[in-house]
Amino acid sequence: MTVSCHATIFFREKYEFKETAFGIKLTEVRVPKHTIKDHSVRLECHYEMEGEALYAVKWYKDGHEFYRYVPRDSPPVQIFPREGINVDVQNSTNDQVVLDPIELASTGKYRCEVSAEAPSFQTVSDHGEMTVVVLPDEDPHISGGKPRYQLGDAVRVNCTSGRSKPAVHLTWYINSEPAEPGLVRQYEPVVSGKDKLETSILGLEFRVKPKHFKRGDMKLKCLATISTVYWKSNEESVEGDKPQKAPMLESRKAVAANTRADRVQGKERQILIPAGRAGCQELALAGWRRVFILLIVFDK
Repeated sequence: MTVSCHATIFFREKYEFKETAFGIKLTEVRVPKHTIKDHSVRLECHYEMEGEALYAVKWYKDGHEFYRYVPRDSPPVQIFPREGINVDVQNSTNDQVVLDPIELASTGKYRCEVSAEAPSFQTVSDHGEMTVVVLPDEDPHISGGKPRYQLGDAVRVNCTSGRSKPAVHLTWYINSEPAEPGLVRQYEPVVSGKDKLETSILGLEFRVKPKHFKRGDMKLKCLATISTVYWKSNEESVEGDKPQKAPMLESRKAVAANTRADRVQGKERQILIPAGRAGCQELALAGWRRVFILLIVFDK
């Protein structure tokens, strides 16, 4: 009895191992995260049957079946009408579905389900989310800026994107460096039109400091992105007002060399010569260490 019992357990374990060695293996489901409106998109479902016979491949959008491939049927493809779903039957097979064109209503959750024939009827599935993008109708633009700024001036500018779906993500840069969060002003997207497209606005406010000027100017850049399908920027370069040079003070030489000579008509030349001791007593008393006399020579 003991030997018989061990033999039964051995064969059962061997049979169970053999059963798990077979079965469908879903290797990859590819659903683009973002795709552009009015373009086409390919949904892919890759699998390995591992000795099983394929019964059907089905695609669902938000829980509703819209595509079925059954190899033993004729024709093998069957379409179920759904909003936002336009299947390109000619280019759709057991491992891919082509949608063309894509609409805003095509946004949603897509699931691929693969099932085997009898007797196992094994079924495996996986899914991905897809968002349809409406690209902005114009590039981002910067408003509110001045052509020149001085140290201490207040900078108040806005970056505005074109209408899109979803809303564009905006980022400010000052001299190629991301602006500090405390300088950025966030605003809610503006929704407009029947299609409810969104306009993004992002503000930037700060006081001009010496560090903001690189080689005499300051660069303000606004970057607009939607995932990996849209990437545009706008940059403005503003100059710093150069401080006016203060008028040079009259040289102490000239002050000390002031003379009572009367001007006469003719050309004049100025020559500086050291003063003698006798002529500089009053100036020396005033604290001048070195004194020059301005001698004006007139050429008639």
